[in-house]
Amino acid sequence: MTTTSTGGTPAARGTDTLLSVRDLKVHFPITRGIIRDKVVGAVKAVDGVSLDVARGSTYGLVGESGCGKSTLGRGILRLTGLTSGSVLFDGEDLADLKGERLRHARLRMQMVFQDPMSSLDPRQDVESSLSEPLRAHGVTAGPGGHGQTVRELLHRVGLPASAASRYPHEFSGGQRQRIGIARAIALRPELVVADEPVSALDVSVQAQVINLLEELQDALGLTYLVIAHDLAVVRHVSDVVGVMYLGGIVEEADSDALYESPLHPYTLALMSAIPVPDPEIEDRRERIILRGDLPSPADPPTGCRFSTRCPFVQATRCTTERPDLREVAPGHAVACHYAEQIKAGRITRGV
Repeated sequence: MTTTSTGGTPAARGTDTLLSVRDLKVHFPITRGIIRDKVVGAVKAVDGVSLDVARGSTYGLVGESGCGKSTLGRGILRLTGLTSGSVLFDGEDLADLKGERLRHARLRMQMVFQDPMSSLDPRQDVESSLSEPLRAHGVTAGPGGHGQTVRELLHRVGLPASAASRYPHEFSGGQRQRIGIARAIALRPELVVADEPVSALDVSVQAQVINLLEELQDALGLTYLVIAHDLAVVRHVSDVVGVMYLGGIVEEADSDALYESPLHPYTLALMSAIPVPDPEIEDRRERIILRGDLPSPADPPTGCRFSTRCPFVQATRCTTERPDLREVAPGHAVACHYAEQIKAGRITRGV
């Protein structure tokens, strides 16, 4: 059974939805043969994801490594091929765009990559890197030329104008990420997909970059899709949070509602791993340790994808029927057959 949407997140219903993803699938073929011409299977990296992102809001996508978060972000921006589904950006389906129409649409959406060192050309100085998208899209230079635009971008992200003549290796990790952010906003996009924007940075620098992203959102009216595995970061920046597991979204709600009342067993396990600063509370907390490893997306379990690791798994239904993402409370959706019973304590761990 394919995971479907409940019709949009609470931030999207009744507001101006900028991005609407429906039943998106990104499968990578597994081939064999001397010339790799025989398809014998597929890696189902993204397998039926639906979500809505309201204009000017932040949608946080969280999950462990290998669940398909980054592939989903790249698929939305058409940086990787789509198997099926739709990506409506301001009412236009990006899945149908090709050539010049797709190139023109990319003026309105950009990406901040996880590793700024690998996403910046080491042979280009900062001015060349930041002016390249302006030249590529034919943006007319102002009176001061593209150099003036670069200096303004650097100022906006908190770097001196002198940084324009330097190369990526001359900066710290946090400074390089600021350059990556400056490049992402150079074309004044409406949507920015931030893929693990602070995971490669020191903890002391993470807060600075997060605050910068929030300041730019307020100043430029940006809409964010923030991909992360750090639950604390996602809670801080997100209006709506989607929890992803093995190619699908298993829970979605307003940020506060999700963290105060998680419903899916996978979300419960993730939340139990967040340390609490109070040692007395930390000692009393119940930890949920997931058994086994993340299954292969090339051969996902039948039924609920989480059934092989779920501490609340029930015989037959959990292993044969894939649950829909359904709304169980206003604005709170979960893909679990027994979420209400688990929450009420009628189903306990290990049964």
